[in-house]
Amino acid sequence: MKKILLSTVLLLTSHLATAEVNVDGAYVRAVPPGQMNSAAFMQLTNKENQNLNLISATSNAAKNVELHTHTQDNGVMRMRQIKEIKLPAEQQVSLQPGGMHIMLIGLTRNLTAGENVNLSLTFSDGSQQSLQLPIKTVMPMAGHKMKHKHGAKVE
Repeated sequence: MKKILLSTVLLLTSHLATAEVNVDGAYVRAVPPGQMNSAAFMQLTNKENQNLNLISATSNAAKNVELHTHTQDNGVMRMRQIKEIKLPAEQQVSLQPGGMHIMLIGLTRNLTAGENVNLSLTFSDGSQQSLQLPIKTVMPMAGHKMKHKHGAKVE
């Protein structure tokens, strides 16, 4: 009886430990067969009255999933891994091309437009959110040179 009561209490209170983060406009960039990396983009809205951080992401579509940002370095756009993406209370943060994004590194399958990719987000309060993101063909931004340098720096 105690196990049933404990299970019921945990089930009823589990939502209290869940971050309320809305995910909108999420997608993964389609890449040609043989391309080993891609990225996920989205808008994250922290509905909580306290700051949160996106601290990690996972997907079975890639061997490694990392949080990244772009920085300008002597006129060259460089990607850098970051430890977290800050989600200020009651604000929206955009993960977009040329800015913060989620890198899918070492793809385990082809990413074809029209299919979906699973992605799980983990937040600083320990909560997780599982998503199914559509794969979309996205053209490079106008004037955006596809010359990136990847670094292993974690900020």
